[in-house]
Amino acid sequence: MALPVFGETDGRAITRVRYETRRRALTVTQVQSLTPHLLRISLTGDFAGFQSLGFDDHIKLFFPDPETGILTLPDLGMPPGNGPKPVMRDYTPQRFDGQTLDIEFALHDAGPATSWALNAKMGDILNIAGPRGSMLIPPAYDSYVLIGDDTALPAIARRLEELPTGTKVCVVAEVDSLEDRLRFETRADASIHWVYRQSGHANSLNEALKAMHMPQGDVHVWVACESTQAKLIRQQLIEDHGVNPRWIKASGYWRKGEAGAHDTIGD
Repeated sequence: MALPVFGETDGRAITRVRYETRRRALTVTQVQSLTPHLLRISLTGDFAGFQSLGFDDHIKLFFPDPETGILTLPDLGMPPGNGPKPVMRDYTPQRFDGQTLDIEFALHDAGPATSWALNAKMGDILNIAGPRGSMLIPPAYDSYVLIGDDTALPAIARRLEELPTGTKVCVVAEVDSLEDRLRFETRADASIHWVYRQSGHANSLNEALKAMHMPQGDVHVWVACESTQAKLIRQQLIEDHGVNPRWIKASGYWRKGEAGAHDTIGD
């Protein structure tokens, strides 16, 4: 079921699409190192009814408890109980061809998702749920800007693959080093700007944006990185670059010092 949101009347309304949520037990078929800090894991299994129409959709991945080693799975038809809570994290379905689902893991923290990914091998089982829905950004803007850190690379790569031929898009992506850059596949008219993380400096993306000239015309900007930084970037886009707040979609894909956070950034 598709519902328009944000009240735009000129063809720029973002549309929300909802799906039936179910849990799936998928089998690892391939593990591939893309960069020193990005690992792609391919999964197969029962994908009946699975849909993911939005490039930044997120699904829940479930992992064993780091202390007990016990895997707790939720009953999606029941409210949360008083027992052990599932250990789960949000990830982007980077690519799905109807038979295989690719998920990419940014390898920085030492949490349950990273630990599982580093030890994953063919035949292992990964439980997932979702996505619950998609937010679809219409192809009605003059150009697009994608801003994010390592955790946003799967969504950025998917967006670039899906944009129509000749679409103007600018990417600003933060990684650790030259070896962490990706070669994106796209038909869009894309300019890629890599920002290299500096030790002890938490605002490299903000500094890069200060020197950036925003594309002319009506621009949609998508932001995904650490939650506090995403808030600062959104504010910077509005105050320094004059971007229409309604044309910014900003998310905190993680929050420093907290596990499993995922924030939607707005006013």
